[in-house]
Amino acid sequence: MTNSDIAGRSDAPGHTGGTGGTARRDRGKRERLVAAARQVLYEQGVERSALADIAAAADVPLGNVYYYFKTKDALVSAVIEDYRQTFGEMDAQLGHGKDPADRLKALLRVLTTRQERLASYGCPVGSLTSELGKRDNDLRAGAGSILSGVIDWAETQFRAMGREDARELATALIASYEGIVLLAAALRDPGLIGTEVSRLSRWIDSLAELQPNTPGTRTG
Repeated sequence: MTNSDIAGRSDAPGHTGGTGGTARRDRGKRERLVAAARQVLYEQGVERSALADIAAAADVPLGNVYYYFKTKDALVSAVIEDYRQTFGEMDAQLGHGKDPADRLKALLRVLTTRQERLASYGCPVGSLTSELGKRDNDLRAGAGSILSGVIDWAETQFRAMGREDARELATALIASYEGIVLLAAALRDPGLIGTEVSRLSRWIDSLAELQPNTPGTRTG
């Protein structure tokens, strides 16, 4: 799951006078904090990240952070929701693929666009889910639901290919992605990711060749 640049998610500077300007300024600070938290949590992990680190990355005074987020867990929750929105947008984009196999391969391309980053820090959502998995609270469930949602999406595509084992195939696909990213990060070798994506793409194509010739295989 690729990590967005903070600059790409921040409000552009502009006139902020009046009540509307205050609302825009407040919204801009909150969005900058969430975007900064995505990056800091990704690079440092939840436990090693301090609110001061996130405030500095967002260029927001530390005292202002507590206006938007009373605790670090509240900010982590906002990051999880931000990832969920990202995957909602990704779902809409991938829906333009011409057939299920094309959409599945597009998913792999989206997930692995920044192979150098993946090989340095791992999968953003996978790493976050793994770390929060040590807890027994809503954060663990929230992070896990993102990966479950990706598996559900892949299952829909495999089912559209006429596969009765769609759930198993979807789980295997995401497990392969998470596994190769973990290995690439451990060995600091981004080339492993590209090699595995090529292998998985060939695997998807081989399954598509076995697809029954049935109408209505396109799904969003």
